Amino acid sequence: MDHKDSRPNLPRRAMLTTAAALPLVAVLSRRGDAAEFTYKFATGQDPSHPVNVRAGEALARIRDASGGRLDLKLFPANQLGSDTDLISQVRNGGVEFLNIATSILNTLVPAVGIVSIGFAFPDDEAVWQAVDGDLGQYIAGQIAKLGLVSVTNLWANGFRQVTSSTRDILAPADLRGFKLRVPPAPILTSLFQALGASPTPINFNELYSALQTKVVEGQENPLAIIATTKLYEVQKSLSTTGHVWDGYQILGNRRAWEKLPPDLREIVQRELARSGKDQRADIARLSVSLRQDLTAKGMVFHDVDRAPFRDALRATSYYKDWQAKFGDQPWAMLEKSSGRLA
Repeated sequence: MDHKDSRPNLPRRAMLTTAAALPLVAVLSRRGDAAEFTYKFATGQDPSHPVNVRAGEALARIRDASGGRLDLKLFPANQLGSDTDLISQVRNGGVEFLNIATSILNTLVPAVGIVSIGFAFPDDEAVWQAVDGDLGQYIAGQIAKLGLVSVTNLWANGFRQVTSSTRDILAPADLRGFKLRVPPAPILTSLFQALGASPTPINFNELYSALQTKVVEGQENPLAIIATTKLYEVQKSLSTTGHVWDGYQILGNRRAWEKLPPDLREIVQRELARSGKDQRADIARLSVSLRQDLTAKGMVFHDVDRAPFRDALRATSYYKDWQAKFGDQPWAMLEKSSGRLA
């Protein structure tokens, strides 16, 4: 990593709880009145999530490096609308920058969903090989066709895990008929349909209440999301399926982006890339440490063998169907890192 983590010894609990204040402080600009450009940077995550901690740091550095010319204000936790609302806003310019999960962006840019193919990546190393390479460049090109800008390389959401309030998910058969919340993302809906579950698309800002009122039995998200949104209060069983890797794409509205002079664009890309490296490292650390934290909060972890789930998918048309939709060229890029799937 090029940039040394400025908080390597910060206690985990402090990171997840006290860091919430950082983004809110970071949006305050000493020279806000003199800003030539005042833009919004929206996210869907809780303020304590590494996405917002590291974004807050990046936005503060951007203001300093630009001499106050560019003031990016952070709006976390779906303050400006649901994920689907925010996608519409970044397209029409109501929001200039948006950090959005690739599994959600898939609804607008189908090519993005290829990184969320079920049981494709064995580990983080395989992920970064793909998304920092030709597959990532291909995705950025597809985003550009819709009048949006892929501002920097993907940030990490992490591998998604299944949680439940009614049954332990230990094998593919345990998913049959299981009422599972998924994001409004066809790539995830089709995955769990192929495995026999009953996936229900629900926007993230409605997830906690849907679990609390038993509209659904379970959900699937990376550990950092489960921790920062306190899903452990309404879910007790967690299966380490790692069924899908999910990233965060930072989108820019093209008109707003092109209004920025080249030197400001360079600053934005540089500082968001720097924070992206820090955020990836945060998620890698939390994916290990949060197991202990969530266990202490009452969650029971079940380590599952992923191979039977992948074999169950291979017995369906899931992989072949998605290969046909994405096309042979990007699928070949994926399989360079994932190994043969279909």
